[in-house]
Amino acid sequence: MRNLEGVLVPVTTPFRGDDVAADRLAANLRRWNETALAGYVVLGSTGEFPMLSEAERDRVLVAAREAIPRDRAFIAGTGTNSTLQTIRQTRRAAELGADGAIVITPHYFTKAFAQPAAQVRHYLAVAEASPIPVLVYNYPANTGINLDPETVARIAQHPNVVGIKDSSGLIQQAAHVIDQTPKTFHVLVGSASALLPALAIGAAGGILALALIAARELCEVFRLARSGRWDEARELAARTLPADRGVSGRYGIGGIKAALDLQGLFGGPCRAPLGTPDGDAIEDIKEVLATAGLL
Repeated sequence: MRNLEGVLVPVTTPFRGDDVAADRLAANLRRWNETALAGYVVLGSTGEFPMLSEAERDRVLVAAREAIPRDRAFIAGTGTNSTLQTIRQTRRAAELGADGAIVITPHYFTKAFAQPAAQVRHYLAVAEASPIPVLVYNYPANTGINLDPETVARIAQHPNVVGIKDSSGLIQQAAHVIDQTPKTFHVLVGSASALLPALAIGAAGGILALALIAARELCEVFRLARSGRWDEARELAARTLPADRGVSGRYGIGGIKAALDLQGLFGGPCRAPLGTPDGDAIEDIKEVLATAGLL
């Protein structure tokens, strides 16, 4: 498995009209490659993966593999509500060159899927069948299901499960996961505001949407923290966090895409029914970025 220590980004999926703009994705990745990012998550939540057909997902993965250097982690989102289909998606991602898979918790049948036995059964089956390492993806705000630390610890016993993206925002929960899982298990937080406190208790890093528009800054926050320069890390993090609240926090994926456009990368529209900011919202995003020193 590639190095998962540091900051990774959940890559946006560019659209041109009703089509996936694979060339724009490649161009964005080349820009991000100029930073110290540890790697990329492609077809994650920020990549609008539920909106894409299987053929579109293949195109995204092919374009990403060509643009991502071999020394950076290339993680593909492969989770579905079916264990069988998740295995198929994971094997396909491996065929197309992904280094690892990140698997969202099944959640359509919320009552049934919220049972720890079902969660363990699903993840262990995927891990056993996967030709590439697997990360668990806990995102209760979207799934309505929170994976508790004891369940994660049971899943982490499988040697092909190498980590978790924990987007619960609960530092106490992350601490319990770190305590109950092997030292080789990577705990990655899913929000920029959780990065520093999580690093202080032993997290490996974060998969952070804010890093799409503040890659250099958040990579430097990570470096400073790992060097023990906590005051400097906190000062830099404090400068970037208003952008987290004012862009993705307020406008969601559309806000991130608008910010990318303002920075000279390609954001473009979201796929309906997700909204895309315009007018006054764009001006607001521009002001937030300027204040945070990101323009």
